[in-house]
Amino acid sequence: MLILKDRKAAYRASVLFCFNPASVFYSSLYSESLYALFSLGGLFYLFSGANTVAVIMLALSGSARSNGALNAGYFCFQALLQAYDAAVQKKRPLLAVWALVAAALRSIFILLPFFAFQAYGYLNICVHGSYEELRPWCKAKVPLLYGFIQSHYWGVGFLRYFQVKQLPNFLLASPVLSLAVYSIIHYTKMLHQLFRTTSIHRQIITALEERSVESCKGSDDTAVLRSEHSTGFTNKAHGNSKVKQRKSVATGTASAMFHDTMLANKEIQDEGSILLLPFVLHLAFMTSTAFFVMHVQVSTRFLSASPPIYWAAAHILASPNCSSKRWGYLICVYFIAYILLGSLLFSNFYPFT
Repeated sequence: MLILKDRKAAYRASVLFCFNPASVFYSSLYSESLYALFSLGGLFYLFSGANTVAVIMLALSGSARSNGALNAGYFCFQALLQAYDAAVQKKRPLLAVWALVAAALRSIFILLPFFAFQAYGYLNICVHGSYEELRPWCKAKVPLLYGFIQSHYWGVGFLRYFQVKQLPNFLLASPVLSLAVYSIIHYTKMLHQLFRTTSIHRQIITALEERSVESCKGSDDTAVLRSEHSTGFTNKAHGNSKVKQRKSVATGTASAMFHDTMLANKEIQDEGSILLLPFVLHLAFMTSTAFFVMHVQVSTRFLSASPPIYWAAAHILASPNCSSKRWGYLICVYFIAYILLGSLLFSNFYPFT
């Protein structure tokens, strides 16, 4: 809803995520569900204006899975928008510098769990371990424990999985990779059309205005909740009427601001938003890594917490075209089949992803 500005599309995407092809991993003791909670929750708070909660949740996503460190890019994107607004629109260069510094500090905090794990491994194995048992990665310029394990024991590396015997695994991953590529192309075209019809300057200003409106709405809701708590139980009926009045005024103010912003930028929202850009870049990097570097069959769960996949699937399902309806039917079949197939194979210790 915060990105698409379409409640129905957001609802459809949420339902699809609840029944995603990697559902078996979200129903078992795997890190996917924990990562999705912190990652998606952090993004929600970030684009709602709650930076402190967002940075904590995104840092926790990096604790659940190493690719959570990539979520620091969202703060970097936000900082670029704020710095541009401060330097160009408001003519306040110091404010622009502060936005970049704040983003750098938040990014370091998000990256902290990843580097803490690497430091822990280095200290225990390379520093305090036996010299005779010293591993080769300890002498590397950038000693990364996890990278060495993946490369040495799992055979992870650029194009190392491109073997004839791995064709079944590429076939297993082809549905999610196809949907990811479609998502990237679809939203890239949307952004291209957006930049052709609307200046980047206007896009940035619009995105920041919408974010401030969401922050204002959240602040009003918090104020109402505090007012309800402060009325107490002794004067409940009288207090509730006052709270309702304050709530209606606060909600009305936020709604009016939101309505004005929506009307002023209706044309832009119909075509998309610049806020789609970090999601597209993030998915493009993840998809490229999954296809060229990783064990490709892991793509099903590796990409399962990426919002654009579900946005694109929801877009296809809602399209009135006959062709889109056929593709929508295939998407539903794919989701259901992988839920059943994954539950059968994974629970019996057969390779699924």
